[in-house]
Amino acid sequence: MNLRKFLSSLEKEDKLTRIKKEVSVQYEIANIIYSMDEKPVIFENVKGYDFPLFAGITSDRDIISKGLGTTKDKLLFKLVDSLLNPLKPKILDSGPCQEVILHNPDISKLPLLHHLKGDGGRYATATVATIKDPETGRNVSYHRLMEIGKNRFTARLIKNRQTRTTYDKLKGDLEMAVCIGNSVPVMIAASLGPPPGVDEFSIANALYQTPLVKCVTKDLEVPAESEIVLEGRLTKDLDREGPFVDLTETRDFERQEPVFVVDCITHRKDAMYQALIPGRFEHKILMGMPKEPTIYDEVSKEVDCKNVLVTMGGGSWLHGVVQIGKKHPDDGKKSIEAAFRGHKSMKHVVIVDEDVDIFNPNAIEWSIATRFQGHKDLVIKPDMPGSSLDPSGKHESGKKTLTTKVGFDATIPSDVDKSKYELVKYQKVDVNDYLR
Repeated sequence: MNLRKFLSSLEKEDKLTRIKKEVSVQYEIANIIYSMDEKPVIFENVKGYDFPLFAGITSDRDIISKGLGTTKDKLLFKLVDSLLNPLKPKILDSGPCQEVILHNPDISKLPLLHHLKGDGGRYATATVATIKDPETGRNVSYHRLMEIGKNRFTARLIKNRQTRTTYDKLKGDLEMAVCIGNSVPVMIAASLGPPPGVDEFSIANALYQTPLVKCVTKDLEVPAESEIVLEGRLTKDLDREGPFVDLTETRDFERQEPVFVVDCITHRKDAMYQALIPGRFEHKILMGMPKEPTIYDEVSKEVDCKNVLVTMGGGSWLHGVVQIGKKHPDDGKKSIEAAFRGHKSMKHVVIVDEDVDIFNPNAIEWSIATRFQGHKDLVIKPDMPGSSLDPSGKHESGKKTLTTKVGFDATIPSDVDKSKYELVKYQKVDVNDYLR
């Protein structure tokens, strides 16, 4: 559903908190969000700013599932369907996001957060950015933005991702619009990273009706119901970006990154600013969950894949669990190889049977404890391309990070009496019947 209806529905169900007390962008808001375990919240009174601030609408799978009109156990398949069947959105003549138009923008008036001591500056993080590539068309993704001037940010552009690839091949500026205050469908679609040429806004529209509107000053389109839109240009000027906390809750180092010049800001008359604290639940889910459909797709080419989870304990990036319906002795090993193809940055993967709850870490550990033997069920792949986010990897300047990848086939062996491997369960009874 759209953002405002979703916030209203959360509030009616007592799943959203309103904080009326005056709060500061200088570490205080970030620490409150953290202390609330990122549950949905609206700060009505941000010291020195006219905009209220909200956070937490993608902080767990149940909330995301509600925002997408599904349930946690069906979430993966909802995402897979939207990837396979994107729906081109309508272009409207006008939208709420352009009720106010500022041609002389001043980003200091936005309640950008100081998240943690040691950060390079104030950051915008819940930032859905869109560009157009001359060859592949529209691309939508996330880029953290560090404030460096009245209308200037530095934008973190990761090598080999679409925005960076487009930026590098152009001689001049690259137009970019950044939406702040987005619906769950838009946030999830922007995180999915489909192949070049597949439009993320069409994926969002397949998840829930998401009409677009043309930008005021750029040849770009944005969701019409966005709260705030920054219209600007990625220039060839470079400036300092960072340090900043990354996905693994370790501090990313300072870099020279492109300067994003904001030429125009549009917003709703009663716009809300959206925050997302780095290295925590929302950040992790939006990074890791989009890899689950790609893992599912690759594993399904080999075996009967039932479900996939990229786990929080692995920074929502380095560890995965794959649930299969095992039919052949080598299905577990095939699944390991396929899973690593589906998410090339993954470091460790566990394959489990369909009777194991992949959302329960104790169940995964139990499966390894009772169904796994290291001498025959362990797959070790040394010196493989890995993730730069892994501090333990082999990092050399100008080279791809190398790591040792490990797969655990924690499925029941095929040549055994399966009854001795079955999880024995008690039956729950209504205890009230015994207390009357």
